[in-house]
Amino acid sequence: MQSGNAPTMKDVAREAGVSLGTVSKVINDIPVGEPYRKKVEAAAKKLGYQVNNYARGLKTNKTYCIALVMPSLRHPFFAMLTDELTSCLMRYGYRSLLMITNYDSTAEKHCFMLAQQNKIDGIIALSYSPDLEVDDSVPVVTIDRHFSAGIPCVSSDNYRGGELAAQKLMELGCKNLLLFRIGPDIYGEVEKRGPGFESACRMAKVPYQSLFLSDDDTEAPFFQFLEEHIQDGKLEFDGIFCNSDGLAVRVCEFLRKQGIRIPEDVQIIGYDGIIDFATRRYICSTIVQPVAEMAETAVRFLLNGDNAPANISLPVRFASGGTTRE
Repeated sequence: MQSGNAPTMKDVAREAGVSLGTVSKVINDIPVGEPYRKKVEAAAKKLGYQVNNYARGLKTNKTYCIALVMPSLRHPFFAMLTDELTSCLMRYGYRSLLMITNYDSTAEKHCFMLAQQNKIDGIIALSYSPDLEVDDSVPVVTIDRHFSAGIPCVSSDNYRGGELAAQKLMELGCKNLLLFRIGPDIYGEVEKRGPGFESACRMAKVPYQSLFLSDDDTEAPFFQFLEEHIQDGKLEFDGIFCNSDGLAVRVCEFLRKQGIRIPEDVQIIGYDGIIDFATRRYICSTIVQPVAEMAETAVRFLLNGDNAPANISLPVRFASGGTTRE
């Protein structure tokens, strides 16, 4: 290899002591004997050889690029998920084309159209469009929303998460529970958090109330409800489940301003597992979504999607974040 020039496949073949064809097979993931693969990978690492994905794509009729369609990166969960998806795709040798829709269904459809026109190898989408049509020619995996049997949907176990929140509050001594839900008008996996919570309350015969607001509404009705149920400095409810961590934090702030102590007077659990950037601690007690596993599962089913199940729900867990008594 000439000094100053980037190493080529021929250089790798010479260093590994194998044929150029063997190097080509390893780079293009074509089966070869394991000893040959190890020799080629070691030689490539030693020489600093980088795969030319453009040239590789011309030969394999692939772009090695996946479109990620996200509603926003302002929400910490979406940001965490996007980060994990991008990292996972890099490990598989793929690039990411990130598209942000800002919850606009028209923009979302446009993103899918652009993705298809760019002939990318697949789409991972967190969709809020009620009438989105997906081209059968492009592999798609969705997050949190089931489209059809042919499109795998990856999510956390939202129903179990709602159950777990109710059970944890009851385990910690709460006897009158409240559920605050806010979400889109279209039904998705996220909406199962509420029914899971309510089912656990009914099974335990513990009294509860539920309030639901659309994403288009303000949260003012939640705060008005709380204010109406505070008598002589005491809230009627001693345990609250909010279907997102952000909502849980805002409910905590409101109650503290009313003189209600968290968690001494009222215990609150959110959902998502959001971590504070500065302290690296959970921003509230929460049902933690397995974000890294969700990303890995979505990428794996997109790239090797044969016989993928229609719905993949991954286990959740509870984590204390200071808004419950442990």
